[in-house]
Amino acid sequence: MRRRLHRPGRSLHHRERHRAERASAGPGAAVLGADDGIVSTASLLLGVAAAGTPREQIFLAGIAGLVAGAMSMATGEYVSVSSQADSVAADLAREREELATDRNSERAELAGIAMTR
Repeated sequence: MRRRLHRPGRSLHHRERHRAERASAGPGAAVLGADDGIVSTASLLLGVAAAGTPREQIFLAGIAGLVAGAMSMATGEYVSVSSQADSVAADLAREREELATDRNSERAELAGIAMTR
């Protein structure tokens, strides 16, 4: 996105886009994750039971499905949080560089952001 910030006697093209929407995924992800875990485990149990498997083995399959699902969810969350942390670190580094090289434009940009909120 290109924005033009006007400064008296000088024009500046600013291509930066702020990503405030990264802050939180909210409780929706947890609810969807729990729902996915319940549905996938129930589906696994129904499939194993439909094959005429004895109860002990159905129970064992359910426990294995729960453990596998939990490990999968934990790994996915770790990767997601790590990626988000890397993105935030890159954004902070870019902002620090811009503050060091053009403090006045950054102040004008911050004032513009504050005015739109």
